[in-house]
Amino acid sequence: MIDLRRLHVLRAVAHYGTVTAAAGALHFTPSAASQQIRQLARELGVDLLEPLGRGVRLTPAAESLLAHADAIQARWEQAELDLRADHGEPAGPLRVSGFPVAISVLLAPMAVRLRERHPRLAVRIQEAAVPESFDLLFEGETDLAVVEATPHNPPLGDARFDQQPLLDDPFDLVVPEDHPLAGRTGVDLAEAAHEDWIAPVPESPCRPHVLSACGEAGFTPDVVHHALDWNVTAHLVANRLGVALIPRLAHLTPHLPIARVHCTGNPHRKLLTCTRRGGRTRPAVVAALAELRELAPTAVA
Repeated sequence: MIDLRRLHVLRAVAHYGTVTAAAGALHFTPSAASQQIRQLARELGVDLLEPLGRGVRLTPAAESLLAHADAIQARWEQAELDLRADHGEPAGPLRVSGFPVAISVLLAPMAVRLRERHPRLAVRIQEAAVPESFDLLFEGETDLAVVEATPHNPPLGDARFDQQPLLDDPFDLVVPEDHPLAGRTGVDLAEAAHEDWIAPVPESPCRPHVLSACGEAGFTPDVVHHALDWNVTAHLVANRLGVALIPRLAHLTPHLPIARVHCTGNPHRKLLTCTRRGGRTRPAVVAALAELRELAPTAVA
């Protein structure tokens, strides 16, 4: 009989990439986590980890075992939901996570609606960057996340997660209010090719979208300033320090002397809802997803 606790340690090593990182997430010491995996390997009679430089990697046997482990986790998730089912009525805690813009315009209004329609449901919101939301889902610390699609996310076919499209969030060109492009109903980004640009910081998930949109318009932007917060970006634009692409979901400080102009070609980012595999049918999650689908079209109008 496989010890499921030891199997969970192996899943954590695969998720976090190292024994040390997995141990930290599970509140183990690295030596204790390694011991759990060695014991699992002895029970199964196969090697699960092999040296790779200064680290380790999973063996083919471990990869095969994890495919079954992810299926077991999904079935366990469904079994737990079945046991806790209360005639389909959403009740109990619902833990959700998302990045700041998603919380402001989607998750916070969703929580208000759920509180009014399902008083037995207690929504708990946690701000989290996209990678952290996947970690929280994996660790069982959140039930539903709104994330931005990035090249670094787990693939859509990852057996641990269920990722579904929620909305496309268009990028607008933001310029000073007296800029020649202000007031236009639409603009080709190529018209801003020779401007100074304000771009997201390198670690921002939106930076690749901005650079890709400019690349598709035929130029590489001359990035003079970097910012993490969209309102910081807007203030830099307001002070005539450059132009920027800002997603429409981002609510900017009112009354700034700036103009948002729609872009031809529709550069955008995709937002997804994500649960653990098997967790999307939980009544509380079903209710939350229904509210998000209602909110999404008006959020980007």
